[in-house]
Amino acid sequence: MFRRNFLAMTSAALLACNSMVLAGGHSKDIVDTAVGAGSFTTLVAAAQAAGLVDTLKSEGPFTVFAPTDEAFAALPEGTVATLLLPENKDQLISILTYHVVSGKVMSTDLSNGMMASTVQGSDVTIMTNNGVSINGAKVVAADIEASNGVIHVIDAVLLPK
Repeated sequence: MFRRNFLAMTSAALLACNSMVLAGGHSKDIVDTAVGAGSFTTLVAAAQAAGLVDTLKSEGPFTVFAPTDEAFAALPEGTVATLLLPENKDQLISILTYHVVSGKVMSTDLSNGMMASTVQGSDVTIMTNNGVSINGAKVVAADIEASNGVIHVIDAVLLPK
């Protein structure tokens, strides 16, 4: 149930929704924040296809490791199109929820070698040597706060094992 809600939240955070929600001093939720940034169109489209937008717009809090459009473009040709097919929805949900952690985790909360449990159910490893990385994906922008959590921008798509 939590995994399904988490996925829905992740999708919601990535999909366009222009409503303003005032919470914790931040007016936009994760989805609206991602949409407003303009560099997460693939992530938002994937969240929509996975049915996760409403979850990502919910109260949370959530921490989203958000791959950029460039990160999705670096996947082998045809991967994104294949994942967006209705028959691959479960796999898409698994991948997207692997990018979400329950709770609001700021960069100041991180330590080298830290493990974090994702909504998908698997752990990711956080390293803080030579910058911050999540399972080898570099964090290129951190601590983008939203009304229902925080976004950390990463340069690669995380794939669960």
